[in-house]
Amino acid sequence: MGLARKLAAAVPAGSLIALTGDLGAGKSTLARAFIRARLEDDMAEVPSPTFTLVQTYDCDDGVEIWHADLYRLTDPEEAYELGLDEARDEAICLIEWPDRMPDDWWNGALEITLEIAEQGARNATFKGNAARWQALIEKVAS
Repeated sequence: MGLARKLAAAVPAGSLIALTGDLGAGKSTLARAFIRARLEDDMAEVPSPTFTLVQTYDCDDGVEIWHADLYRLTDPEEAYELGLDEARDEAICLIEWPDRMPDDWWNGALEITLEIAEQGARNATFKGNAARWQALIEKVAS
């Protein structure tokens, strides 16, 4: 997946990537490909965090990746119990179902919305603070 590889090469530590989209839109697939690209291991086991809520990965460059699926949270405050508030300052956090995280966490986040297009193709739309994310979006789009 070219998009995930480009993102993995460009996203710095301390980034929160909010993955939005309907069930089956490809949020987990994008996250898995991103993690495997950062780990430089296309065969790495990257389980879905649907039941564990969070999976963490240590990259060779010292950056930690937190992959979270917040679908089962019933209150945004529960995200603090997972340790995501501390991780998001230094790690790369990939958050599925970010509408269940605290509202103020959207500040500084890069939102990637995935949609299923014709014949099963996927469309990705990027949204975030222009000053922080513009160069990355341009790099990924090229």
